[in-house]
Amino acid sequence: MKVFIACLGTETNTFSPIPTGYQTFAESMLFDGDASQQPGQLFSEPLIEWRAMAEAAGAEVIESLAAFAQPAGPTIRAVYEGFRDRILADLTAALPVDMVLINMHGAMVAEGYLDCEGDLLGRIRALVGPDTVIGGELDLHCSITQAMTDAADALITFKEYPHIDGRERARELFTLCHAAQRGAVRPVMTVRDLRMINTWRTSTAPGADIVAAMQEAERRNDILSVSFAHGFPWGDVPEASAKVLVVSDDAATAGTAVAEDIAELIWRTREGVNAPLPTVPAAVDSALAPPEGRDGPVVLADVADNAGGGAPSDSTFILQHLLDRGVRDVVSGFYWDPVAVRFCFEAGEGATLALRIGGKCGPDSGPPVDLEVTVRRLLPEARQSFGSAVAPMGRAAWISGAGIDLILNEARTQVFHPDGFTQFGIDLAAARLIVVKSTQHFYAGFAPLAREIIYVSAPGAIPPEFAEIPYQVFTQPYWPRVADPFADDAAT
Repeated sequence: MKVFIACLGTETNTFSPIPTGYQTFAESMLFDGDASQQPGQLFSEPLIEWRAMAEAAGAEVIESLAAFAQPAGPTIRAVYEGFRDRILADLTAALPVDMVLINMHGAMVAEGYLDCEGDLLGRIRALVGPDTVIGGELDLHCSITQAMTDAADALITFKEYPHIDGRERARELFTLCHAAQRGAVRPVMTVRDLRMINTWRTSTAPGADIVAAMQEAERRNDILSVSFAHGFPWGDVPEASAKVLVVSDDAATAGTAVAEDIAELIWRTREGVNAPLPTVPAAVDSALAPPEGRDGPVVLADVADNAGGGAPSDSTFILQHLLDRGVRDVVSGFYWDPVAVRFCFEAGEGATLALRIGGKCGPDSGPPVDLEVTVRRLLPEARQSFGSAVAPMGRAAWISGAGIDLILNEARTQVFHPDGFTQFGIDLAAARLIVVKSTQHFYAGFAPLAREIIYVSAPGAIPPEFAEIPYQVFTQPYWPRVADPFADDAAT
């Protein structure tokens, strides 16, 4: 058996002002055929699993490119085509192959390509023919398109948000595809469009209940896999809405029934998904209220400036509000500000200087903040944990000023884990407030130390008002913009 593996992806915010070019991939994740031999990152870990499982089964593994970029705006056309064509050239050279396993995001847009995953999978199918098994692993914030399901034998998304199950889903996909290659199963995919745009956190209900229902359905002998593709709200593409994807063992009728059951659960629990978030002043008022019960810092999540959704991660709205109110004992990060980081490294640890922080990428970033700061610690290669993977932060600086500790970094990334702060020597337990630029991936690491977590509706590049996203390409009626997105179907 010969198995071909590769990775290509990013999560494209089509409203983002930041172009995604070669340098963004190089700074995020770019391996030339050896990703499975390197320390794991979220989108290279599946390749590590696939190589290990394939070799354990006695297979020959051909590993191609592994390229993944920090979310931003559309990928430059020449960059996407160059990476895609490199994978296709490696596949052509390896033919014939028995299995192709591709790790993608599922929400990648490039100049001239609204569905990069469908384009890549379609070209792979054209090369390998109808008998080779093609499987794809996807982030759950993905679009499931007709082109993708036409080309692949099986697609599986993460189940968890925060994404703590990438390796588990990789093993699931390999097992399914290997069984298909041996003729032990015949995967058939069924898709149910939910006509919903939202985010579902799986750490608590109702998201956790949805995951449990999918796992229960997978205990049936005729159901191989169940995925809930949440969609990516800030990707303006034709098939943007959330979907349920079921892979059955040659049992389309059963797959459709399971998809309908999961869809009904998601629809029935929709009102409990995302309550309106407090404004910055209201969130800070709540955070500063006397504690009742559990001790510890309050975590404020700046969800609209999450680099993982394509935002710059340099907005200053919450920071300026805290400074205006004189709030002290605050830790906040990560601020993507390569210029300020450079100045800190030039000045050196222990230096005090006037520094202009953040507010550099446009109106959604707010105005820069001018602050006299002390450089407390400099790290030439900062990093943080993301599940079992490691996420690079590049050069980073811990600075202090006006009672607030800030982390500035060169490699744009959201906050995943407390060790992104503690690696500098910061005692998070001593903080009154911790402000993280992240939507949900921070949760697993920060929930154990936080007295309370408050998601904040601050201005930013990915505001959580889903009914008001200014789509132009995506024209389908969807909840919550309309109360019943299927009403017109029923009328006809």
